[in-house]
Amino acid sequence: MLSLTLREVSVAFREGKSSPTELCRKCLNRIKQNQHLNAYITVTEELGLKQAHEAETRLLRGTPKGPLDGIPFAVKDNFCTKNVKTTCASKMLKDYTPPYSATVVQKLFDQGAVLIGKTNMDEFAMGSGSTDGAFGPVRNPWSYATPYCERTGAVPDSDWVISGGSSGGSAAAVASLTSYLALGSDTGGSTRNPGALCGVVALKPTYGLLSRHGLIPLVNSFDVPGIMTRSASDAAVILGILQGVDTKDSTTVPGPPPSTELPENLDVKNLFIGIPKEFYPPGLSKETVAQWSRVADMFENSGARVEQVSLPHSQYSTVCYHVLCCAEVASNMACFDGLQYGHRSQMDSSTEAMYATTRHEGFNDVVRGRILSGNYFLLKQNYEHYFLKAQKVRRLIADDFKRVFDSGVDVLLTPITLSDAMRYDDFTKEDNRTRSSQEDVFTIPANMAGLPAVSVPTALSRKGLPIGLQLIGHPFRDKKLLSVAQWIEQRVGFPSISNFKESSRQRSSYNHNFAGVQRAQVSI
Repeated sequence: MLSLTLREVSVAFREGKSSPTELCRKCLNRIKQNQHLNAYITVTEELGLKQAHEAETRLLRGTPKGPLDGIPFAVKDNFCTKNVKTTCASKMLKDYTPPYSATVVQKLFDQGAVLIGKTNMDEFAMGSGSTDGAFGPVRNPWSYATPYCERTGAVPDSDWVISGGSSGGSAAAVASLTSYLALGSDTGGSTRNPGALCGVVALKPTYGLLSRHGLIPLVNSFDVPGIMTRSASDAAVILGILQGVDTKDSTTVPGPPPSTELPENLDVKNLFIGIPKEFYPPGLSKETVAQWSRVADMFENSGARVEQVSLPHSQYSTVCYHVLCCAEVASNMACFDGLQYGHRSQMDSSTEAMYATTRHEGFNDVVRGRILSGNYFLLKQNYEHYFLKAQKVRRLIADDFKRVFDSGVDVLLTPITLSDAMRYDDFTKEDNRTRSSQEDVFTIPANMAGLPAVSVPTALSRKGLPIGLQLIGHPFRDKKLLSVAQWIEQRVGFPSISNFKESSRQRSSYNHNFAGVQRAQVSI
């Protein structure tokens, strides 16, 4: 049951082969069995079982709310959830309980979906490894799958690999079969990066297609709610439910008519696939290049037109993003002063001392560093040299995409990450800023231009870890993008973790008390 698609689960419910309550309990039990992944900050067991029972009653009466009625889902812990803690994986908000739910979360509730937990992440979504949150790092489920352990001789206790970030908990939740879908956020690749490393489909929709209301902001002009599922068809179902104008978010715009169906047999003969020639940075692994070439050849052999294109200003995306990100972070983080909500220091010698100590105690080094950088970029004497210049470069990046798409290109095919997932010890040798600039080089440009992009798992590396590729499309043609993603899925035959049996050595490692990892499994 846990490896079925959304439609297959709905059919199983209707035919009486399973029930929402039974399925919810299976997911909750699997979360307990996979606590070593540290994918969840809060497990909403009581709420989930209550919602599952209500869904079961509706299904027995023949009055389901929608296609998701009774299906478990998880939410990245920077989306507000009414009466459920929302921490952003930060000490600043460790006890914050919102009085409302984010619009995208509420839309899932309105369909009868069952919330089973809030997922772990990098603090305030600042990172690319899910290694910098207040509740410990997220472990990639593939660290414990047979291919990785047998091919590398890895011992899961010490050789586990990162999940990617900043939505690593959501990706791990879907990949480990504890949830059928999960919400992430995508500011510079935070959904697609972990999607690629954990072997799940991760969609960054067109900016403005999904509401940001209730998503605690990182960079307002880049942030997009992301969708993580096990297939492109499942992502299409969720996209059709979540899209639409929201009066609570002025950046939402009318999109195409919502549709949850993808063509079963897409004809790619009329497709023009672009291969950006600038997307070959230093450090790009030979295996990633091989998969990129393999999928490009698949398109060409099936009759699609595949040609190299140029996005000359994309090479400046990372530097441009850093300036604009830090500037907006400095503004958005100003509200966390310890007065209205969140952590408050006991320092009471003066108001200024309380502010300073609160923010020092509540934020980690990464967040404080971005705040300081942003304030520097926004100084009167620096504003034009940094912030305004970065905005101009952003426009040039967006214009590059427009020119390429105007030339007839339907979809761009690129890598997502430089390689498969890195071992935690190797990843953390570099600082957060360095790692983010390396890992987000392929994903940031789409955020700059507000374009839809999707991560598609294509193969396992020689180490037995997922390698994914990215598709970038025209604005508001998200469904077409998912159709192309499904076409790839149908031909690459990417395996699910459920296809691999765990060895006795792996099973015994599950109960190991991993040192240095702070867990926060909380039932409400």
